Amino acid sequence: MKTIGLIGGLTWLSTAEYYRLLNTMVQEQRGGSHSAKIILHSVDFEEIKNLTFADDWAGISQVICGIAKQLQTAGADCLLIGANTMHRIAPEVQAAVQIPVLHIAAATAKTIRAQGFKKVALLGTRYTMELGFYQEKLAEAGITTIIPEDDDRQYVHDAIYQEMGKNVFLSSTRDQFIRIIEKLAAAGAEGVILGCTEIPLLLQQKDSPLPVFDTTAIHANAGVAFALS
Repeated sequence: MKTIGLIGGLTWLSTAEYYRLLNTMVQEQRGGSHSAKIILHSVDFEEIKNLTFADDWAGISQVICGIAKQLQTAGADCLLIGANTMHRIAPEVQAAVQIPVLHIAAATAKTIRAQGFKKVALLGTRYTMELGFYQEKLAEAGITTIIPEDDDRQYVHDAIYQEMGKNVFLSSTRDQFIRIIEKLAAAGAEGVILGCTEIPLLLQQKDSPLPVFDTTAIHANAGVAFALS
């Protein structure tokens, strides 16, 4: 079994879910008492958040690339960056190491394509929804992406940073997400990407009027597939 390097703390809430999923999936596939081989580096999210709000992607890249190199040196065979937004700098991280960085959007695109969907909605931070790096990976797989209207994008963005990232999950927020997904369905979306690793902690398939793509689970599955290959 190969060793997975996980860059976590982005936030710790979703990192805990990554850890649970990685180990659960390995045990399901290997049986017995098997669990995943993981090297975890967990950051102080406040520091990363401040750099993000300052639009200091060079500063973020410096931090994450440094961590990636440490994980490689420690024996990781692949890297998972445990956040959708931080894949904005995934190309820089890949250039800094010799082991593969498993891209969350590429894994998500592969999953969507396997289900035959051609047009999906994307929910996440404003950075994930607006900067284009996610749409590029989906477009490579022949998938069209739609995002919410501006006011709804701001609502989702604020809910991620002001609530979910602080371990606050409200039924009223879930209701608003469902309202937004309903509007995206009316605009032609066949499914919805939960493109922030905290959103699946708020909203599950049973809540959604559209098929959901849980990026935390999809990314973890990609890590396990690599580790067991």
